[in-house]
Amino acid sequence: MFIDERIVTLFKRNAHHTLTYWSVFFSFGLCIAFLGPTILDLQCQTNSTLSQITWVFFSQQFCLLIGSSVGGVFKRTLFSALAALFVSALLISVIFAIIPVCNNVLVLAIAMAISGLAMGVIDTIANIQLVTIYQKDSAIFLQALHFFIGFGALVSPLIADPFLSETGCGNHTGNGTEIMHHFRSMLRYSPIVEHNITQSHLPHDGVEKEEPIVQYAFWIMALINLPVPIAVLFLMYREKLLPCCPGSTPHLLDKDELAMETQQGAEGPDLEQKEHEAGGHGSIFSCCQNDNLRGLPVSFFMIHILGGMVLFMTDGIVGAYAGFVYTYAVAPPMLLPNKTAGYLASIFWAAITAGRLLSIPLSYRFQPVRLLMFNLAGAIVTVLMLLIFYTSSIFLFVGTCLCGLFLSSIFPCMLAYTEDILDYQGCATSVLVTSAGMGEMVMQVLVGSIIQTEGSYSFLLCGMIIACIGFILFFGLLLFHRMHRNYLTGTSKKSAMVEEPGADQNGPAKTEQKENDNTVTIS
Repeated sequence: MFIDERIVTLFKRNAHHTLTYWSVFFSFGLCIAFLGPTILDLQCQTNSTLSQITWVFFSQQFCLLIGSSVGGVFKRTLFSALAALFVSALLISVIFAIIPVCNNVLVLAIAMAISGLAMGVIDTIANIQLVTIYQKDSAIFLQALHFFIGFGALVSPLIADPFLSETGCGNHTGNGTEIMHHFRSMLRYSPIVEHNITQSHLPHDGVEKEEPIVQYAFWIMALINLPVPIAVLFLMYREKLLPCCPGSTPHLLDKDELAMETQQGAEGPDLEQKEHEAGGHGSIFSCCQNDNLRGLPVSFFMIHILGGMVLFMTDGIVGAYAGFVYTYAVAPPMLLPNKTAGYLASIFWAAITAGRLLSIPLSYRFQPVRLLMFNLAGAIVTVLMLLIFYTSSIFLFVGTCLCGLFLSSIFPCMLAYTEDILDYQGCATSVLVTSAGMGEMVMQVLVGSIIQTEGSYSFLLCGMIIACIGFILFFGLLLFHRMHRNYLTGTSKKSAMVEEPGADQNGPAKTEQKENDNTVTIS
């Protein structure tokens, strides 16, 4: 078969849990991608300026980082993990439903901050639970998990698109150089006239202010997301974790599952002891407070740090590219129509979705480290080609597609790779998820600031520099992986040498005792 029978049996045994964790990542994807296409309508709704509305992005990303950092706390028991997922998924539906009534930018920022916390908890818990269930076989299931982020991020802009305003609300300040003003006026005015337009001139343009209908998009997304918390609640019911649910005996296992249960049961106490000694998959704060970290080698810590830094760079590219490719496309030298440029974000997320789907069989055939090297090199080559053909609108679409394909599977591959290096005893999941969230937050702010001061061409230049730094850090990770492997080999040899003298000392004692016994017998 294409997939090993053992993995199929393992999936069947944990199918309900796995499908539930995949579904909550669909909620994550829905929530992460809707701000981009709806930001103009939300600016009109809140009567805010560009500098004010950008705090909405920051509040969501910052609280996503906090949620990712503390999310590991809820994994201590299955009940706490599923309860946190249920509350988080339900909060996302509630936030979608109340966004249309947020008429103040501060209220909208608070709503986005709450959704960011929910997203961070979902991100950490779902990754940790899948790694805990499948361990060395987790790569293929992590690829599928992150496919659902891309799927949700693809669906969200498609739902919002029919309800977006075409003419805007005219809510601009007198500063005609604002990027948002540039979006609305690019097709109607020359650059010289555009810079002279102010809010007082807009009513004379003959464009009537249309009634906003974007609220229907948010309500549709709230309804689409509603089955997700219901699915988590149903899993809690199946696992007899609800207070109102009567206890019952567990279902019988078939012979294959029974054999796997018996094998894992024999190893269970040792695995639990090892996890307890190493700190397990907790939050970042619990990992740092672990007393047993003192005796670990430098390579152990550097694997966490370098793995997190690689994802800081690559997920930063994903966030920056999705957020500013539209800005780059409508500015010189591209000057694409705003409708045409609007497809770039959807194409990028569609490529990420397709790449993660394609990576599911690839992760079964190839080691994560090989996929990581290929994807990082491909991302660098793609951004380099975009820099070379910076005036080609056709290659912008092709490069966007390729960039999404190469960046799509870096996170799940890195997660599987680092956890495998550390034998699932470290805090890699919490560190990597937090680093990735921090990268998206920081790189969006950094790249946006550079574009505003240096021009749109710096967008691709920033992407090239970030990708190269990530590739260099990855080679550093490979070096420390080799050092950590040598350390483990040396430790095992020392343990064997310590045991051998004990055996030698027991040997002469036993021989002497045997000779004494023989002497007594002869007497």
